[in-house]
Amino acid sequence: MGLTGNNVLVLAVGSAVLLFVGTVWQWPRLSRRSWRAVGGRVGLLLATQLALFAAVGLAANQAFGFYASWADLFGQEDEQGVVVDHTANGGSGGPLQVTDIRRVKEAGSARPQIGGQIQKVAMVGRTTHIATSAFVYLPPEYFQPQYRARTFPAAVVLTGYPGTAQALVDKLHYPSTALDLAKDGRMQPMILVMMRPTVAPPRDTECVDIPNGPQTESFFAKDLPEAVLAHYRVGKQPGSWGVIGDSTGGYCALKLAMHHPEVYAAGAGLSPYYDAPSDPTTGDLFQGDKGLRDRANLFWYLKHMPAPDTSLLVSSSKVGEANYKDTLKFIDRVKATNRTRVSSIILESGGHNFNTWRREIPATLQWISGRLGDR
Repeated sequence: MGLTGNNVLVLAVGSAVLLFVGTVWQWPRLSRRSWRAVGGRVGLLLATQLALFAAVGLAANQAFGFYASWADLFGQEDEQGVVVDHTANGGSGGPLQVTDIRRVKEAGSARPQIGGQIQKVAMVGRTTHIATSAFVYLPPEYFQPQYRARTFPAAVVLTGYPGTAQALVDKLHYPSTALDLAKDGRMQPMILVMMRPTVAPPRDTECVDIPNGPQTESFFAKDLPEAVLAHYRVGKQPGSWGVIGDSTGGYCALKLAMHHPEVYAAGAGLSPYYDAPSDPTTGDLFQGDKGLRDRANLFWYLKHMPAPDTSLLVSSSKVGEANYKDTLKFIDRVKATNRTRVSSIILESGGHNFNTWRREIPATLQWISGRLGDR
């Protein structure tokens, strides 16, 4: 049974209920002071607690998409070893392979010309050799004959940490939201490349080029666009690419747009933070390199580096988000550059969770669509 399946959740909840009933039923028989009775009471209590914690954990994982599988949970992912077709679709570069094709469930049609299509892909960075997977949403226009010579703008969409790319499809509904907005004329048709920023699980690399480690920033700034461009009809001109993310992905989105405005014309951070953390999940990201450490701090970057020619969007909530004051400070710092453009979504109330981000995603997609070129 899969980690995210309903069957395993029902089993965990049923086990917790049965153990609770069994504990109540057997307690009188185990009320004696013998070692056997004491051991029985301790065993039943521990088993009930474990079953309860398992049920709560599984329910939370289904709601927030922290882990996609048992292998993902225990740091033993097996999706890294893939056969890569370096000449996919006749492209001369960009190691990307489509491994699965599915429809947009909410579209009401299995025909890609009507409902678009979601392709699961595996890719390996040409320069960084980072291997990861993603979901690529292609709008209906991509398959319609009248658009066969057209290229489309693209946005990389990143989860938080640990996060799963599947959650961007099933929990945050990026493809169906983009489909509805484009049908209503509120955004242009766009390609979405949905993935997690965790390209070296279980380590949280924070989109940093780690000395003697994963070159994560270079992967997102160079290898990923190159691979996608070689396989899909994405615009090659400046202004064709944007990046969106929530939480850790939000920090990455802002940093990528600021550090690489020649690649990403716009970056949207939903509930972002503004400096890379240092904790057991990240390890030592900078290996004592102060320059690299400073560069990862977006406040430092705005103060000491030339203002990037890019557009940024940040979001927060007056109640429920820990980043509210930092977000206001960040907006003021960006405005002071007189070059970098900044917009914001500030909710009256909203926590650091999927429900909040679902409320912000439609406006975010409209915002980024208006800042990317339609070539």
